[in-house]
Amino acid sequence: MIQTLPTREAWAEAAAARLAAALAEALASDGRALFAGSGGSTPSPIYARLSEADLDWAGVTATLVDERYVPETSPDSNAALLKRALLTGPAAIARFIPLYSPAVTVDRAAALASQALAAKGRPLDAALLGMGEDGHICSMFPGSPTLTTLLTPGLKPAVYGVPAGRDGAAPPQERLTLNLPWLAAARRVVLALSGANKRAVFEREATGDPAVSPVAALIAANAPLEVFWTEAD
Repeated sequence: MIQTLPTREAWAEAAAARLAAALAEALASDGRALFAGSGGSTPSPIYARLSEADLDWAGVTATLVDERYVPETSPDSNAALLKRALLTGPAAIARFIPLYSPAVTVDRAAALASQALAAKGRPLDAALLGMGEDGHICSMFPGSPTLTTLLTPGLKPAVYGVPAGRDGAAPPQERLTLNLPWLAAARRVVLALSGANKRAVFEREATGDPAVSPVAALIAANAPLEVFWTEAD
């Protein structure tokens, strides 16, 4: 399940190539493709390579697997990162659907994002995920009161609001996230990991309880998961 790459450069290139191939397949099929990416520092080199892919970017719609409930002007905005790292050069003409909406509650923003994504009328053609040291993917945090709902496989694909954790628990601020059904129905899901600790966390979580472990839930749902790992942090 884990594809090991010798260098960070090879890791980024391999992950970007798999994502580009999935998007190319979708574009060849019906002229459209839907991509969801993650935030954080990990995906930036993957985005840099993906943005240079020879794709009909005008047919691609990009969104996020999760987002902090902040505007794009915030340094914490995943939307700002995606636009800066991926939607540049040839990829700048791709359409972008944000999860965040201003001047509404996080739950209302989630409902609006759900409607916008549902209007595309298709599953994700490709998704890029990262994983936290605590085993969270997207904004599915262990111990969060929303986790059970987010990991319920029988629900419709949707975006949910995630409350801030209490007493130091993650996340430190409100977030928006895709639920498990979005990932389970995707045509390709790439999980990009780096460093020995992340590999150990993944291997532990992969054998965990799907009711409480997002990684285990992803595997149990038969998501088309491909894990790319490099030892280089």
